[in-house]
Amino acid sequence: MMEHIATPFGRRTMTLGQIASQVRARAAPKDAVVNKWHAFQHIREARALLGATDRALAILNALLSFRQETVLTGEGNVIVWPSNEQLMARANGMPPTTLRRHLAVLVDCGLIIRRDSPNGKRFARKGRRGEIAQAYGFDLSPIVARAAEFNDLAEAVQAEKRAFRVAKERLTLLRRDIVKLIDTGIKEGVPGNWSRARQNYEAIVGRLPRSAPRQLVESICGELKVLWHDIRDALESFANSQNADANESRSRRHIQNSNPDSISESENALEDNEEAGVNAEKTDNLRKLPRRDLPLGMVLDVCPNMQEIARGHEIRHWRDFLAAAELVRPMLGISGSAWREALAALGEQQAAITLAAIYQRADQINSPGGYLRSLTERARQGKFSPWPMIMALLRAKLDAEKASAETLGGPPDDGDRREERFEASEALLRSLRGLES
Repeated sequence: MMEHIATPFGRRTMTLGQIASQVRARAAPKDAVVNKWHAFQHIREARALLGATDRALAILNALLSFRQETVLTGEGNVIVWPSNEQLMARANGMPPTTLRRHLAVLVDCGLIIRRDSPNGKRFARKGRRGEIAQAYGFDLSPIVARAAEFNDLAEAVQAEKRAFRVAKERLTLLRRDIVKLIDTGIKEGVPGNWSRARQNYEAIVGRLPRSAPRQLVESICGELKVLWHDIRDALESFANSQNADANESRSRRHIQNSNPDSISESENALEDNEEAGVNAEKTDNLRKLPRRDLPLGMVLDVCPNMQEIARGHEIRHWRDFLAAAELVRPMLGISGSAWREALAALGEQQAAITLAAIYQRADQINSPGGYLRSLTERARQGKFSPWPMIMALLRAKLDAEKASAETLGGPPDDGDRREERFEASEALLRSLRGLES
């Protein structure tokens, strides 16, 4: 292999990248042996990372075909010297201007090195024994020197393709699951704001272009996953409540629940008369309730006053709900110490749900602070859950809508909020009868 720096013939200029390519080729191990077709396959897979074009690779394939040996070695001459006419013939009749342009691409990508003769011709000079003593043409030694790099790039491209395929499959499954779960919630009469869920889904999917990169697809999948969890939890919670109700009916157990309209809460009154509060505190009632967390959509449907206090911002996540609870607490006159005790006993989310239920019926509660302290104490004893409070509000909402429909001879007119109205199915009513007093 020639040791001097090969400079181009004629008006072609030299670049630092070409010098670096020659230095790298000279540094290749002398004992390196590379299968030229394996290396070409790796180059073809990594062509986007290398900056090579399809036609440039067609020319490289033709150049490799002029080398009779299947392997390229780091020791010896790996130069081929075909004429432009021969190259164009093996490159499927490529025009001369296209040939020259894409040969330059191969040089710029560091895949070949031009070794031009003094007059720019390509030829080889043989020695006395018939061996190639000197050759001028295209040096393939960069392929030997960079074979390991090409292999790593090809593996990276394949890994990216696999990750992209997995991301697209995940996106397809999430989209299918969410659409079908929303339809199930609507058809089965599961309580929840399904129109809002559908709007959220359409807003997320609407940001997805026809041809999206993997990073964007994974980001969309992450948002859809959160929505999918909320929908699944709502459906599973409702299904569990129905199963629990059916089991209780078969065993003929009678679970007492309070009348949501007869609350007179001061801390002492609650201790003296447990029926005055929502009887979530009863151990039997707790066993009947699902173990899953309440869906945010259900809580907002039965506690609409929380949305009004959110300073004009829509509550779409639990963090928004918790922020609204911090605004409600001082409005109810609940002290900071009582709120901290509730957070410690119930947890942040359950305490906020309890506060929302109290705020929704604040006109019926004499001492919200005393009521919350009593519920906190019962929570420490494992005798309280906000589930019955939300179910009681839900039952009252459904009964009010049913009564309004019977009085007016049709569904109640909610104006702009018509799409958010509950449609009480028989299955829903049966599932809530166990929560009546």
